[in-house]
Formats: sequence, C-alpha cells, structure tokens
Amino acid sequence: MIVKVLSNVDAFSRDNAEEMKVLAEALEASPLLVGERSGSGKIEEGIVYSRFSVPIIAVETLADYLMEGVPPFIFAAPGGLYVKLDSPRLKSIREERNISLGTLAEVAGVSRRTIQMYESGMGAMIDAALRLEEYLDESLVLPIDPLAHSSECRGYEMELQELDIFSKEIFEMLSSMGFSILPTVKCPFEALTSDDDLMFLTGLGKDERKLKDKARMVTDISRITEKRSVIFIERIKSKGNVEGTALIGRDELKKLGNTDKLLDLVENRSDSR
Repeated sequence: MIVKVLSNVDAFSRDNAEEMKVLAEALEASPLLVGERSGSGKIEEGIVYSRFSVPIIAVETLADYLMEGVPPFIFAAPGGLYVKLDSPRLKSIREERNISLGTLAEVAGVSRRTIQMYESGMGAMIDAALRLEEYLDESLVLPIDPLAHSSECRGYEMELQELDIFSKEIFEMLSSMGFSILPTVKCPFEALTSDDDLMFLTGLGKDERKLKDKARMVTDISRITEKRSVIFIERIKSKGNVEGTALIGRDELKKLGNTDKLLDLVENRSDSR
C-alpha cells in the first residue's frame, strides 16, 4: 500500500495522484488516500470515494477493513452512491427463473437497458439494488476492495533539462547503462531506477554529512518494498553506506560501465549494514 493521509482531500492534486499511481504500478502496490473531509462534506464511513482514480476512504473504513475484516459495500460516483452487483449471478437467476428484463426493470424502477447494463457489470443505485434483492430473495451486492490494484497510469517522462547539473549527469549515466528512470517529487528519494531484471530506490546528494536522515527513510522504504536502495553523491569520502543504503560517488559510477557491476556494488555496500 502507498497511503497518503489528508484532513481535506481537496488538497490532493492530479500530479499527486499520477505520482502515486506510477509508484504503485512500479512497486506492485495499491494507492490509497485516507481523508476526513472534502469541500462537499465529511468522508463517510463505509463508502469508497475516488479522486483522479485513486480510492479515498475514511480512517474508520480502513480500520474496519484491515482490523475487523469488514469491507465497504458502497462507492460514490457522479450522481450519487452505488453498489456493485454480482452481474453473472443476476443474469443467471433471471434466465433460470424465466424472468423478463421488463419485469426486473419495473421492480427496480429502472429501464430494461439499465438491467442489461447491470448484467454487464455496471454499478447500481442502492435503492434499485435492494429492490432487486428483495424481489429475487437473493444476495446480489458485492463487497468493494479499496486496495484492488489498478494498472492505470500515464507514466512520467523525465525532463533532464529541468534538473540541476549533478542530477542530470547521474541520470544520463544510468540511462546510458540501459536503466529507465522514474523521477519522484514527494518522496525521500529522487527516482526509481529499473531495467528488465532489477529496480532500486535512487537518491541524490552532494554532501555526505547531510545524508543521514534521507538515507534512513530510503532504507526503511527499501526494506518494506524489498528493493535495493542507493544514493549517488558528488564526492564520496567513506566507502560503504549510510544507514544501510549504499553510497556511490559520481566518479565511481563513471568507471562502472555496466549494470552488473553497479548491482554488485550496491549489494556489497547494502549488505555491510
């Protein structure tokens, strides 16, 4: 899980959402925003909201889901509150009992076309779903998993010209080795660096003496995500790591030349913790 916590979810921008989704995709995680309120009111318990395709829930909903095993059943969307129906079951019951679309439409208070859309996976208004359950004497409403992984992300294109000279030089060297660079903005590391076989959290720094706090956070994240972490520094004074994160100087990186040597160095220095 990649979790952001905000009192007012209106402060959650599109750029925040895109970065969370890209990071979640890269780390095989689920993005989640936990909030208290928005401009339109309180984030209600038991309801899954959404902003820029990132799920939003109240802290009470999160507690019920993770600690009590009680999932939410309602999601908010334009037009009101909805539930997810067991579409194949609804269609199967209707056909087995030889019930017409018109009959279910009249029961639910919707059109025949809407019943067809329910059977194809469209969410239903709460009152319509309850009327269908009562008429058929069947449970049709499905729980909602707010942590369901979604691969929806637009990707980031790194603009090297917007970086400082040191950062640009490091990322260009990594790119020349065949790595792809996923820059970050709100993280304690500057990028996710990856190729077909590996990924590591990548930090940048110019003064080894000022890296301790950053390295501690990066190391904690690397342990959670089970990824290696490395910080590239302009001038390295000690050969090793900071708080468990491998430390590599710019000149050392220039001499490595390929990904295998870089990975070996990262592993050797990370293991020295």
